[in-house]
Amino acid sequence: MQGPEHYHHAGELGPLEENPIWQQENVTLCSVGIDIGSSGTQVVFSRLTLRRSGAGLATRFVVTDRHCLYESPVTFTPFRADGLIDAVTVGEILDRAYAAAALRPEVVDSGVVILTGEALRRENAERIAEIVSTRAGDFVCAAAGHHMEAALAAYGSGSARASRDTGRRILNIDIGGGTTKLSILDGGDVVATAALAVGGRLVAADAGGRVVRLEDAGREHARAAGVALELGGQVSAAGLDAIAAEMADVLTAALARDDGAAALPYLTEPIPSLAGVTGVIFSGGVAEYVYGNETRDFGDLGRRLGLALAGRLADGSIPFRLLPAGARIRATALGASEFSVQLSGPTCYVADAGTLLPRRNAQVLRPGYKLGEDVDAAEVAEAIGSQLRTFGADDNQGDLVLALDWTGRVTYKRLSALARAIVVALAARIAAGHPLLLAVDADIGHSLGAILRDELRVSTSVLVVDGLNLLNFDYIDLGRPLQPSRAIPVTIKSLAF
Repeated sequence: MQGPEHYHHAGELGPLEENPIWQQENVTLCSVGIDIGSSGTQVVFSRLTLRRSGAGLATRFVVTDRHCLYESPVTFTPFRADGLIDAVTVGEILDRAYAAAALRPEVVDSGVVILTGEALRRENAERIAEIVSTRAGDFVCAAAGHHMEAALAAYGSGSARASRDTGRRILNIDIGGGTTKLSILDGGDVVATAALAVGGRLVAADAGGRVVRLEDAGREHARAAGVALELGGQVSAAGLDAIAAEMADVLTAALARDDGAAALPYLTEPIPSLAGVTGVIFSGGVAEYVYGNETRDFGDLGRRLGLALAGRLADGSIPFRLLPAGARIRATALGASEFSVQLSGPTCYVADAGTLLPRRNAQVLRPGYKLGEDVDAAEVAEAIGSQLRTFGADDNQGDLVLALDWTGRVTYKRLSALARAIVVALAARIAAGHPLLLAVDADIGHSLGAILRDELRVSTSVLVVDGLNLLNFDYIDLGRPLQPSRAIPVTIKSLAF
């Protein structure tokens, strides 16, 4: 038996994708993920399909399909002789990727340039991210941070999908050149992340055994392994084996969660309890060796570390079953290309769209409050004001997005009280002519915006996007409304510089 989509395609109505009702519920975007890490740099272009999901006041657009358009070769991240990232060469890598994909920056709707591992520590990391994001497209944002990278790798590796499809609690271990990121996934959601200074390129040597790269963390691991290293000095194959074995022991100890966790080289808080984890997926460049997909030796610790971890999986030292990975070395770039964008629903409110959109780098603040059956406008206003003061944003001259929670019935009385609270709390910003930028998690954007503009006579520009889940410390880019869905693309930049 054939479904309704078959008859729609076969009939006189034309392709389903041309149906205006279908177009309002489904959106296709072109996205890019650019990963500049300790070892490698790569670019991945994807076509994302997002569909409205949910019912009532909680509908939102979610990614339902990703089609990879182009994957660039993985090239060594270019560093200058002084240890800083070579901006010119990074730009050339990016230009070649766009040319090979036959895509222009202006057709890219969203994406992330993420600097990870040791690349994140370089003095000019922020400058590089800004340059690359400018060349990559208007809505490609720069982001960084161990927790964000861990989450992106978990999505890109397929761990999130495997956890969602099976209902299992899964551990994703992403090992790059400079850091190892741990993510716990439960029901498809990332519930905890952490990072360790363990990586495959913390130490590298040339064919003659001369040390050509030595990061501080690599020196510490070498010392713990009883190997004395100096940049430009000699290291034997046995010495590199010993350092890799020490790193594998460190990671194994972190997974054991014993009382010595505080002494391990964590870059974040230690990973919480791994109780209930039934399987592990490895990603990152070292994962190619764990799964036996790569055998070449690039003069660093990658092959040695991967083989050491494979041995610990085999002997049970790492007590989880190894699950197949959807992506390994490309996991972070794939995750960045897919999970950096949300869409506001068609019930948003936009006044003065020509001057409001697009906007970049707007700081998000999410005040904490509870809405009773009778919304207390003064109480909500105080909660918003307190959040502004806590984050030092009460005198912020830049764009500010207030992320608001809505619970309970949607009535005019309750909406009006919330609107009054907003006007009172943001009175100084409104008087100064700053636009009123709001994000709500329920589909009440148009109603709330209309009350603010038409009844409370807010004189400045007003934008209320809805159906979004934003957090403190997020920074967002807001694009122009997509037609005919009228959805507004919102690129999330969690943990931005």
